[in-house]
Amino acid sequence: MKNRILLFLVLIVTISVNIYGQPLQHSFTMGDEAFMLDGKPFQMISGEMHYPRVPREAWRARMKMAKAMGLNTIGTYVFWNLHEPQKGHFDFSGNNDVAEFVKIAKEEGLWVILRPSPYVCAEWEFGGYPYWLQNEKGLVVRSMEAQYIAEYRKYINEVGKQLAPLQINHGGNILMVQIENEYGSYGSDKAYLALNQQLFKDAGFDGLLYYLRPRCRC
Repeated sequence: MKNRILLFLVLIVTISVNIYGQPLQHSFTMGDEAFMLDGKPFQMISGEMHYPRVPREAWRARMKMAKAMGLNTIGTYVFWNLHEPQKGHFDFSGNNDVAEFVKIAKEEGLWVILRPSPYVCAEWEFGGYPYWLQNEKGLVVRSMEAQYIAEYRKYINEVGKQLAPLQINHGGNILMVQIENEYGSYGSDKAYLALNQQLFKDAGFDGLLYYLRPRCRC
């Protein structure tokens, strides 16, 4: 009888660890004709929701609305000027808590497309770059210039600390991560794009990375 009770308790502990101790692992890849989620074709039905443009208290309600509309994914930029308003001082608290935003999306059954990009556009002043970059003598944004890359590296590493663990291949709900944004309408430096990719990988983004070339707005 004691052995049966002991076995029962071991089973309870094992099940609890599987359910609560370890995040459910998924795989997300590009197939020949479709995205593949856990080896099966998956269609993303996505809409944009930028966390700083919605009060934190309303994030969950807005996500519920998005899901009610039939969305299974939400996309968001990560805004450098918000998270490093002063050089060397990073802020991921309050309405800037993008990791919590992603976690709430997971709780609501939504996947996330993440766009940390150094440049976001998004109708933001200076394209989302922090103002103080303009005060660094000789610094050239969206280039291989050494000062810019040094600051960019610091920023993306901080973003990686917050969000890389939330990628789908680590048990999270971030399906894809974009490097740069609309760069094709700005420049064509392939070495710069390759460096972007490496910076993201160094920051811990080891899932599916992508780069989207904008269509011509003629």
